[in-house]
Amino acid sequence: MRNDAAGLLLPAARPGTCLADVVPGWLSVAHDALRCPDTAADRAAQPPLSGVIGERSFEAHPSVRADGTVVWWLVDDTDHRLVREALHMERERTAFLAKVSSMLLSSLNLGRCMDVTAQMAADNLADAALVIAPAQGPQLPVVTCLRGGHPVLSHESVDPDDVPGLGEALRGFPPVPSRWIDPAAAPEWMVPEGFGPIGSIVVTPLPGHGVPAGALVLLRRSQTAAFTEGEEVFARLFAARAGAAMSAARLYAEQASITEILMRELLPPSLHQISGVDFAGGYRPSMDHDRVGGDFYDVHPAVVDGEASLVALGDVCGKGLEAAVLTGKIRNTLHALLPLADDHQRMISLLNTALLNSHHTRFATLVLASAVRKGNAVDLRLTSAGHPRPLILRASGAVEEAGTHGTLVGALPNVPTHTAALTLAPGESCVLYTDGITEAKGGPMGGTQFGDERLQRALSECAGMPSESIVERIQMLASQWVGDGSHDDMAVVVISAPRTRHLSAVNGHTRGRFTA
Repeated sequence: MRNDAAGLLLPAARPGTCLADVVPGWLSVAHDALRCPDTAADRAAQPPLSGVIGERSFEAHPSVRADGTVVWWLVDDTDHRLVREALHMERERTAFLAKVSSMLLSSLNLGRCMDVTAQMAADNLADAALVIAPAQGPQLPVVTCLRGGHPVLSHESVDPDDVPGLGEALRGFPPVPSRWIDPAAAPEWMVPEGFGPIGSIVVTPLPGHGVPAGALVLLRRSQTAAFTEGEEVFARLFAARAGAAMSAARLYAEQASITEILMRELLPPSLHQISGVDFAGGYRPSMDHDRVGGDFYDVHPAVVDGEASLVALGDVCGKGLEAAVLTGKIRNTLHALLPLADDHQRMISLLNTALLNSHHTRFATLVLASAVRKGNAVDLRLTSAGHPRPLILRASGAVEEAGTHGTLVGALPNVPTHTAALTLAPGESCVLYTDGITEAKGGPMGGTQFGDERLQRALSECAGMPSESIVERIQMLASQWVGDGSHDDMAVVVISAPRTRHLSAVNGHTRGRFTA
């Protein structure tokens, strides 16, 4: 027998007909199993059966009657099944998008982001994917990836407006629906080698931070089902995450390039011999991952032969990039004051005024040194503005403090200083340094300062050494003393009179070469 609802669902079912002829196979097999005594008990203990009749899904619940007949109750669970499938798909998509974000945000390299975007799109959304970045000159950077393959970068000299939706996507406009794009209109450069006929195309923008990050193109073969509206929406969600990562990577690359340019300007220069005077310098920032800090030095060669070259070494209060910015201002100001290089006091006073009138609240210590070759010797004039006194290393190994002193710059209206004049004989050196060396804490107990006495003893062992070797020796000892501990910026400049004599074509007074 059957009720009216069963008659609508199974119109061929009538009393006396064979069940196997009117119900789906899955229900017929279950019915036969229930009628078998060996399996009836097991079947009754199992969860309800489910299967499809027509276009709808049903749960089948059996009731075994006393006479051995079976009554089947069919419950339509189509809507529940659709909800479960939608929930499962949503969970899978959410997990996929989370994985996408994790992989893309793990790198700030633009090329890497484009590769990951293309590969994940090809493996999960389409048969092939293209990630197209904004044009660089006349060319479009394009990363192409086939499902299961590896991303390949190329540069195409093409007009994106020739591809429906691509020009708009690269300009950040909303995507063109895939049904509006004729797959046969795809240009040759968009079709990966060996891909075959294209069945459907999705072109969607990769939104960035303020400006578009590029465009994503998804391709499916003709034998693959076309993109549905839901898949296009999901592709846009994927593109939003990929575009954000690519935009962040591009912004990072631009900032890194700007930083690199600025760092090159802020880094201390490499020093060498100028007009017969040896110069050498060394610098170590307070943090190993930094390249610049609050210590600085410069050597300005004399414009006219026979005049003194100017050396400036200083220490700005603080450390890191903020201190480095002020060192850049001080160095630029001193460079502008080079016409006054013979008057150390005036240069320091004008620098002090400039710092007091700036928005910076930091101060600095400074030492200026004018060095000129006179025969085999080097004449020096040294002026300290609140800075540790320069040390003079004599040929005998004796170490002397230069008799100069003064007030730091950038704190008080007046900066009185005293300039010391002295001469370096061949093989003698003058050492300018910042307090990051003498105040460096370390040693066996980890908390002892390197100190002035230890520095002077180390210098006394460097008598007669070239300026570069003295710098290396000081840096090595200070680094060993600090070990892995924290320290301030360290800078050192050595000015030396080489062990040489002047060679000249006429009377020893022409522009010189020096030899051992």
